[in-house]
Amino acid sequence: MEAVLRQFLDPHIQLSNEEMSAMVARMEVRHFPRRTMLIREGEQEKYLSLVAKGLLRKFFYKGKQEVITQLAGEGALISSSVSFFAGNPSQYYIETLEPVTLFSLSREALEDLYAKSHKMQRMGRLIITELYLDKERWEQHHICYDVKTRFMKFIHQHPDLLKRVPQKYLASYLNIKPETFSRLKHHLKPKPEVLV
Repeated sequence: MEAVLRQFLDPHIQLSNEEMSAMVARMEVRHFPRRTMLIREGEQEKYLSLVAKGLLRKFFYKGKQEVITQLAGEGALISSSVSFFAGNPSQYYIETLEPVTLFSLSREALEDLYAKSHKMQRMGRLIITELYLDKERWEQHHICYDVKTRFMKFIHQHPDLLKRVPQKYLASYLNIKPETFSRLKHHLKPKPEVLV
């Protein structure tokens, strides 16, 4: 667990072995099979989780349509953030797309860590900043880029997800109609060479 946590935290903050041990002692290792709903709309989010293994999606319903706002793989944070930090009922659903292992902190455990030191409080600010930046990047991609640009940027940044995530979920995440997604995906295939 410690190696995964250090890989996530080290670019932001250097924790001593003692500080890391204090964090590990308060974390829960949670395992879930594929297609498990971790939270539903109206429920209270109890955890802030780092994905150690597997893949999840975070979404809400707009009418009958699912709108995916996050695809979280290894090394990503996932939570119904407003519910977790503000104590509000969740507006989101979080579901596993693969078997997952999560390293999770409860709100109480996080507050306990904050009380231990200023460095832990700084770590918390960095985590919240990371969640905020992820949200803003998603919004920027949906507002600033046309469909083809959104698709191409995503494929170049996350080529592995094309194989791991069902196409209908990728289309929802990118706010692209499934048939448009299929057409764009078709353009990725290499053209056969013409023999002369």
